[in-house]
Amino acid sequence: MDILIISLAPVAVIAFYVWFRDKYEREPLRMVLLAMLSGALTVIPVIPVEGLIASAGKSFEGIAGAAWHAFAVAGFTEELFKFLVLFLLIWRSAEFNDKYDGIVYATFISLGFAGVENVLYVTESGYTTGIMRAVTAVPAHAIFGITMGFYLGMARFYPQKRSTFLFRAFWFPFLLHGIYDFILMTGIEWLWIVFVGFVIYLYVLGHRKMKVLSVQSYYRTDYELLNRKFGSGD
Repeated sequence: MDILIISLAPVAVIAFYVWFRDKYEREPLRMVLLAMLSGALTVIPVIPVEGLIASAGKSFEGIAGAAWHAFAVAGFTEELFKFLVLFLLIWRSAEFNDKYDGIVYATFISLGFAGVENVLYVTESGYTTGIMRAVTAVPAHAIFGITMGFYLGMARFYPQKRSTFLFRAFWFPFLLHGIYDFILMTGIEWLWIVFVGFVIYLYVLGHRKMKVLSVQSYYRTDYELLNRKFGSGD
């Protein structure tokens, strides 16, 4: 039971925060829970696909091996399945009626995946790992989701730039995820300084993207003024 609490508490805290920030037209609880469950279920196809991609790059060693596992195995596979679930679940949904909704659903999908992953890691490595991942890996997954949802929301409501934003909805989380894992997988001690800086950057990035789409909500009475101020974002 303690393992589950340590593993899932950060997931629950972040999920509530993101959902609570959707203060102008909050998403139905049944939909966000479905998104989280869908994200958790992506672990099922991700594990064998990651195994196949890892086998394809087994000849890579050192920095090249770290890059292959960080970007091709973890970053590409995990973000691809999250993106596919997100797109299939909400793109045509009537509930996707505001840009911030993309952030909510993408983050819940990412947190569903992160929750299962966290349970596996903490079960294997113990409480210290759980505490460390509560402030690093779990928030990182959430921010990958925030980034994905930000651009999906932009794609949905700015059709003139749809292809560009859809591309960014996958590409940017993939790059962030790959960089995050690459820093850890190299095994180079001095890169821990870079890692701490990168985690701080992720926190700032996630907060800013949430703020931008929150203030642009179509359900704010002063939306037109805010939209002129923030534009279509990037």
